[in-house]
Amino acid sequence: MGEGNASFVLGSGPVAVLLIHGLTGTPTELRRVAQGLAKRGYTVYVPTLAGHCGDNADLQATGWKDWYESARKAFVGIRQRHAQVFVGGLSMGAVMSMHMAAEHPGQIAGLLLYSTTLRYDGWNMPKAAVLTPLLMAIPFGVHLCRFNETSPYGIKDKRLRAIVERQMKAGESSSAGLLTMSGVNVRELHRLVAVVKREMPSVTTPALVLHSIEDDITSRWNADYVEKHLGGKVTKVLLDNCYHMITVDLQYRKVITLSADFIDNLTEQLPLQAVPLNDRRQLA
Repeated sequence: MGEGNASFVLGSGPVAVLLIHGLTGTPTELRRVAQGLAKRGYTVYVPTLAGHCGDNADLQATGWKDWYESARKAFVGIRQRHAQVFVGGLSMGAVMSMHMAAEHPGQIAGLLLYSTTLRYDGWNMPKAAVLTPLLMAIPFGVHLCRFNETSPYGIKDKRLRAIVERQMKAGESSSAGLLTMSGVNVRELHRLVAVVKREMPSVTTPALVLHSIEDDITSRWNADYVEKHLGGKVTKVLLDNCYHMITVDLQYRKVITLSADFIDNLTEQLPLQAVPLNDRRQLA
């Protein structure tokens, strides 16, 4: 399930939830939500995307199709063990979730879209970020772009922010992700977003869209766009008192509650046996 040893599986319920982390991110950013959903009776799978949890060279050696393939393989394995699977993710992981729903129509019970990132337009993003698509269009423009993460790192919780900042600066990428994002990686995200925007109208899977009104990386425009363009029913909830990383920030408990309630409302309780622990470990 993904690459490296950062992936994890929690819970033992018949209904599965696949959660996908963001670009330059790590499965750790989804652990709190995964724990909460596991307590509500679901089996939660969080894979590591290709090229992640290493250094920038590892990430730049891969593209969005490699990242997506990591999640897709996990989904295929999960579908062999569970009749009902929900798919969701944070930031780029939310974008990948929609792509997966487009590629696997009728196989995903619902989407959990957290801080969907179609463009970097939050209040803490440099003004030059809006010029990124133009730079990508010129020869060698991709090499002119490089983004460094700066405080508050998507986290309003000051205590947690200090911990994450220390881990990132210490190079603990498997726990806190990377401090920098190259133009090559941004270009790959743009390519993924372009594909998903074309696919959105055909995605009829019910979706829960959660986004912070204070998001420092991606404004609520992103959530509004998803609401307007997805082909299925969308339940959108705007959160306060948190920034981009809503799965770990001050409102993560609300994220868990809203997500579990959404799943409960869509789930048909089927008489399926839980997968033995040993079998589930083979996926990791």
